[in-house]
Amino acid sequence: MTTRLIPLALIALTAAPLPQGAAMAAPLLAQAEAPAAPDSERPAHRPEPPAPEIRGLAGPYLAARMAAIQNDFSTAADYYLQALAHADSDPYLQDSALVALISTGEMERATALAVTMSDQGRATDLAKLVQRTEMARTGRWDALVSAIGDVPASRGGDTSDGTVLVDGLMHAWAQLGSGRAGESLTEFKQLTKLRGAASMVNYHLALAKAQVGDFEGAELLLADPATGAHILGIIAHAQVLSQLERNRDAIAMLEETPGFAEEPYLVALRDRLAKGETLPFESVRTPADGIAQVFLTFGSVLASSDEPDPLALIHARLAEYLAPDLGEARLLAAQLLQGFGQFDLAEREFEELREQGEMRPIAELSRIDALARADRLADAEKATLALTATHPELAQGWIALGDILRQQDKFSQAIPAYDKALSLLGEDNPEARWFPLYARGIALERSGQFTKAEADFRAALKIRPDSAQVLNYLGYSLVDRNEKLEEALKLIQRAVDLRPTDGYILDSLAWAYFRLGRYQEAVAPMERAVAAMASDALVNDHMGDIYWMAGRHREAEIQWRRALSLKPETEDEARRIRAKLERGLDAVLEEEKANGGKLPEVHAPPEPTRAE
Repeated sequence: MTTRLIPLALIALTAAPLPQGAAMAAPLLAQAEAPAAPDSERPAHRPEPPAPEIRGLAGPYLAARMAAIQNDFSTAADYYLQALAHADSDPYLQDSALVALISTGEMERATALAVTMSDQGRATDLAKLVQRTEMARTGRWDALVSAIGDVPASRGGDTSDGTVLVDGLMHAWAQLGSGRAGESLTEFKQLTKLRGAASMVNYHLALAKAQVGDFEGAELLLADPATGAHILGIIAHAQVLSQLERNRDAIAMLEETPGFAEEPYLVALRDRLAKGETLPFESVRTPADGIAQVFLTFGSVLASSDEPDPLALIHARLAEYLAPDLGEARLLAAQLLQGFGQFDLAEREFEELREQGEMRPIAELSRIDALARADRLADAEKATLALTATHPELAQGWIALGDILRQQDKFSQAIPAYDKALSLLGEDNPEARWFPLYARGIALERSGQFTKAEADFRAALKIRPDSAQVLNYLGYSLVDRNEKLEEALKLIQRAVDLRPTDGYILDSLAWAYFRLGRYQEAVAPMERAVAAMASDALVNDHMGDIYWMAGRHREAEIQWRRALSLKPETEDEARRIRAKLERGLDAVLEEEKANGGKLPEVHAPPEPTRAE
């Protein structure tokens, strides 16, 4: 029997009928409490409180479905289990609870539930997969071989959904666990004939060969970039080469790996090899480790698209359950959890990686980026400070620190971080320097150091003359300062040519025309900018100014009112818009001219005293 996994999306989102008995309990829905608070409101690194108990069946069931839709796996698991207390043999509830338990990492409870489902004769494909994973974890290889049974893939069967390939790889590893190495290797070779599967299967075949001592055969397979050009393949290849007394070749292979210097584990391997140490082959210590890598392989493939398949997390969780020290599985789980917005669950995985000494800088940078995207900037700043303290030689860590400080408007503090990054990068790799130069330029400009900022922008443009973002930022900065307006216009026009639909760049172009007094020419790009960024207060404010100077005063007032409704970033901006609505742009500009370029403060008369 093949294993057909059930996508989480189908369980969470399909409009399934209520479980048996739920319809009678429907009035209890009104009593249902809200799901647990979002992760951003929870203290990090603390156990999640259990979901509040809701009486009856319908309440827990509907609360569980809502939590599942929101990817709140812990809450969904608790509510599904509450619902199961009222309908303990409902297959939909059981499978939904199983998905939630696996997703949240509660594998012991998931295994117990899978056993219950099997005892009731209601085991789903996912429940069977969990039981097979437990067989591998406990070394019951003959039972696992029997449970999987005949594998159609190795006999030319259909592999269109990929599940047959999972079964085939698991079966081959189980054969090895049962002591039937010959049969195992034969099955791996048969699986390589499946369409599109050769590279994936050859990697596992190489691990299996190394496991039984055939290092020459393993090396031939891992030397193929299609098979071994990933972090785990590179590590296994280095270990195999060392076993073959080819440390020099292993060192050369490691040092030629892209990003080698940013992977401390690879650097440590190189250093051990350089000292003459023979590396043990420990990429796969047991067949269970091999099956863990099967799950990791499929999880990585499923996670590689722009919209990761929810099944990727199931595979990652099964992999780390089988091989708790497999850092790549924990990293994949953490990154997927971040993508689902479950930052507390992700932090547990990152914490475990740190405790294992497996926290790779690349992974930490990914975590920092996810924290920043979730607007958890204080946590991101702490993480970047820790990363730069642990790996002060890593330029990307200092760039990340500068970025996080800049996002918090700590511009003067961001400048030294970018200074450090640029000093580490040196002059030999200009392509790596353009972004920190651009970012430092922004921090300098926002800190009131425009001369230095301009030098950074121009240096970045020498490296990437067609960088629309740098062209736009420098051009707009010059326009805003009313300096070098003709050059600024050319810079911005070039940026528009590169990104003709970018609202920010169109706004810059319109504003350059405005500063040059070419008001009619400013209208069209400004209208395009407003169409692209209708909810931006500053863009709407600029549109109002341009309409006013083009003689369209009524339309200008409409845009200014809209800008006010969109809540400008600062009170000074809002005060200036109100002044334009009260007195018109001409009067405001005259007032600013007479006051050194700033709108004069208008103070209300003091309240009269009783004596007055």
